[in-house]
Amino acid sequence: MEYPIGVEMSKDYLSFETAQAAMKLVRDVMLVKEGENVVITADTSSDRRVVEAVANAAYTIGAYPVILYYPTSGKAFEEPIKPVADAVSETDVWIELAYYCTMHTPCFQRSIANGARYTCLNGMDVTMITYTVGKVNYDTMVEFGEYLTQLVQNSDEIIIKDLNGTNLTAYNRGRRVKHSGQRAAKKGFPVMLGGQVSWCPMEETINGTLVFDAALFPPAEIGILHENIKLTIKDGSIVNIEGGKQADIFINWLASFNDQNMYRFAHYSMGFNPGVTKATGRIVEDERIFGCIEFGFGSQGASLMGAFWNAASHTDGVLSKPTIILDGRVIEENGIYLDEKSREYCKALCVSGY
Repeated sequence: MEYPIGVEMSKDYLSFETAQAAMKLVRDVMLVKEGENVVITADTSSDRRVVEAVANAAYTIGAYPVILYYPTSGKAFEEPIKPVADAVSETDVWIELAYYCTMHTPCFQRSIANGARYTCLNGMDVTMITYTVGKVNYDTMVEFGEYLTQLVQNSDEIIIKDLNGTNLTAYNRGRRVKHSGQRAAKKGFPVMLGGQVSWCPMEETINGTLVFDAALFPPAEIGILHENIKLTIKDGSIVNIEGGKQADIFINWLASFNDQNMYRFAHYSMGFNPGVTKATGRIVEDERIFGCIEFGFGSQGASLMGAFWNAASHTDGVLSKPTIILDGRVIEENGIYLDEKSREYCKALCVSGY
């Protein structure tokens, strides 16, 4: 029997499943080897059951896990306190479980430059690790990601639509696509939770309307969307935002940085983790709702192979049921894959409806 998210019968809820998923994450995804140093960063909002399970898995393999707990900052994409920043700069593997991530910060860039294998798993609790890692056929999901990577990379015109009014057009012009949900096989390469491919079309070609309908983070006051937020995009930047109270929060949050780079389109990301069927308020999970597409604004990481720039912060919003058209071919319609090969992968992943 599966209990709904948020229903935990005891502190040992999913304890066996968490241990199994943590070993899978450490050994089979992050590819941790005996003798490696593994830094696990967590704040006071992290689920310590997951933190301990990941550390135990690393130690069982023969690695040297170091757990760094620190106070919840309340701000994402902000440089952590110096002892944490120094530690993550000098490690073989960095597993980030803090609720507020530190991607794009100076210490993140130093860590990647020094060859660390990094993964961003912010807000991961026992339910999330069980259903997005432990119970997923990771081999098939990675294969699907490789297929989608090539499908997008071989396309030029990218049109995104949905029933809420999204109508966004862009052109790849040969831009490469990053399979961000792959295994951590390369030094100095950030990998994300499985079930995502990311890229940025030529930024100046992105134009139209984008409507977030599922989740948006940060600011932390939003998370799950209770109303749609409509963005008007011109030449790769936000020029107008419309909606209700949550849109107002977003407008004020962006303006608070006094940084025009915060309005710049940073990436597109297709989500396809079969363990995620709806928004939960945990953005790393929400970005991977099966069939969704997620968009980032603000800092653009070098690994995305776009123009690359820094901004004061970064934000991600989710469109849950897109229609994706590549060079005139409808790959996905209203959140359902129509592409025959994609449907084969969906069936192999036991996704409902395929």
